[in-house]
Amino acid sequence: MAFIQPTLFALALLLASAHAATIVVKNNCGQTIWPATLTSGSGQPQLAMTGFELASTESQTLNVPTPWTGRIWARTRCFTDASSRFSCETGDCASGSRACNGAGGIPPATLAEFTLAPNGGLDFYDISLVDGFNLPMSITTNGGTGQCVSPKCSADVNGVCPLHLQVRTADGIVIGCKSSCLASNLPKDCCTAEFNDPKVCQPSDSAKIFESQCPQAYSYAYDDENSTFTCSAEPNYEVTFCP
Repeated sequence: MAFIQPTLFALALLLASAHAATIVVKNNCGQTIWPATLTSGSGQPQLAMTGFELASTESQTLNVPTPWTGRIWARTRCFTDASSRFSCETGDCASGSRACNGAGGIPPATLAEFTLAPNGGLDFYDISLVDGFNLPMSITTNGGTGQCVSPKCSADVNGVCPLHLQVRTADGIVIGCKSSCLASNLPKDCCTAEFNDPKVCQPSDSAKIFESQCPQAYSYAYDDENSTFTCSAEPNYEVTFCP
């Protein structure tokens, strides 16, 4: 029995850590996109897929070991240049390839953010426009218990983005909307320095636009009300671009 007990204990630990959440990434846009993932939790490895291509109407299933803290976003208007370097006009992670390999996206980019708990604990998730906007997005829960809200940012924010926040192609098409923080780098817009306080920092110009267009998404750093959602008991998720 002295040898059986450690074996059973090790098996129990393995089973306890074996759960993986499923996140299905869908492309409902009329263009090809290149979704990417970034793991930011301490000591957690990057997912097996850190960047991939999705044609219109295609989907890709990600198996995410828990616990996991990370984000998912989409890169747009990607291409490979004459030197075989891969890059994108929005959301690029500057890795030079389709895989981001632990690099984050260059804003502006719409983010799906997750903190997934092990063993049926409480998950946290949100749609964030704090780094700006490039594509509409929704997060849908599948299973789980609790409130398990499915937030959506389905508005075309690029269509109402003011000129000084616009990201444009060479031929003038608006493909992204910067946050005021990204555009100005001022503490009052970024909630930094003396403005790093929820009682002091007020919504910036971009935050007011983002909030009006996508009230279920984070619009600035302290936009906590009705922007963070929870679900427990091991739900799965769908992240849809252009829902």
